[in-house]
Amino acid sequence: MTGPEGWEALAAAVIHGRRRGIVVGAGTILNPRDAERAVELGAAFTVSPGIDEDVVQSHGVLGVPHLPGVATASEVGLALALGLRWQKAYPASLLETGWFRALASPFPQVRWVATGGVDINNARPFHGAGAAAVALGSSLANASPLELRALLDDLQEQT
Repeated sequence: MTGPEGWEALAAAVIHGRRRGIVVGAGTILNPRDAERAVELGAAFTVSPGIDEDVVQSHGVLGVPHLPGVATASEVGLALALGLRWQKAYPASLLETGWFRALASPFPQVRWVATGGVDINNARPFHGAGAAAVALGSSLANASPLELRALLDDLQEQT
């Protein structure tokens, strides 16, 4: 939600998703007002690149889940203290797979979503290193349907 076209796209995606029974979330949420607007437009959850206590607290009032971005042990701990077990490891491509292995021991209760630079080629290693989920954004545009099906099958086998 970094520009006016983002809000229009969210509204259209929510309408399109509802017709097909698909849940739509909103990112990049940077402040409580944007969280409120996203929920008003129908977002079922929100995502941020970092963690902000005001944004997290606004979601308690709004009644939708929030996925904060974390990159350090301190941020993971803060997110946990704020009641957020699911967290966005961002940017995953810079954190690399060792990050997940290193933080799994002190934070076994956290479920990470690897996002930011995740693509068809590195999604499997992230999942294998401990990411509970991987987010493929713009990389989906470059992947073939066969590659995506193979990836989904592999990830389901690992689970």
